[in-house]
Amino acid sequence: MLRLNHVKKAYGDFTLSVSMEVKKGYITGIIGRNGAGKSTTFKAVLSLIRPDEGEVTIFGKDAKKLSGKDKEQLGVALSEAGFSEYLRVTDVAKIMKNCYRQFDENVFLDRCRNFDLPENKQIKEFSTGMRAKLKVLCAMSHKAKLLLLDEPTAGLDVVARDELLDMMREYMEDGEHSILISSHISTDLEGLCDDLYLIHDGKILLHEETDKLLSDYGMLKVSEEQYQNLDKRFVLGTLKESYGYRLLTNEKQYYQENAPQVVVEKSSVDEVISVMTRGE
Repeated sequence: MLRLNHVKKAYGDFTLSVSMEVKKGYITGIIGRNGAGKSTTFKAVLSLIRPDEGEVTIFGKDAKKLSGKDKEQLGVALSEAGFSEYLRVTDVAKIMKNCYRQFDENVFLDRCRNFDLPENKQIKEFSTGMRAKLKVLCAMSHKAKLLLLDEPTAGLDVVARDELLDMMREYMEDGEHSILISSHISTDLEGLCDDLYLIHDGKILLHEETDKLLSDYGMLKVSEEQYQNLDKRFVLGTLKESYGYRLLTNEKQYYQENAPQVVVEKSSVDEVISVMTRGE
């Protein structure tokens, strides 16, 4: 569906340098701290910025050469973009209908009602969460094959987030669609994504299937003495703590079997981000 091959873009002291792939039928997540390069990656995919090097292909075609019909197969919700604040939901529906031949106005308006988005209020009167809902509903209402969602759940309460995530799962049921999604709420991605890319300072530090990350990865908590004597072959990241060290491993079972004196705990996506971006 989507491939970024050695894409580079320099902005002063910041350089984006990424390679990644979103497979057909996959939900792929991008995780990382604010300013890591998540939004810049989305802009490169959409040709909103011109890479200095590398190539982006969508549906097997150069992203810069997509036809109008190809572009209609993209559903997009960017964190830094939105509709004019003076429009109403009914106005947005008319715009979408004119832009996308597959846009289903009735389904869109029904979903807006279900998410408590008033049809005749101007968007400037919407809360942050309501604006986020509107962007995602637009992206999902014209039968796109690939969704590009940058921080789509930002500003939403727990119930609204769950409803949107359920919509994404329903969207994926036929196996013909794909999603590239970023979020700073790791629990959203843990339960949604097939695989995850960790990006930091514009570079990919880690790519892993979500199931494997949650089952095989772990955190080792060791004293200074234990650290010095530990077999570190399967240590991916090291973070100094007051008691000694916190270590990320992708072979949790190995240490459970071969280092019984070491505390081995299940890792979360948040902990993976913390150790890989703050540690060594």
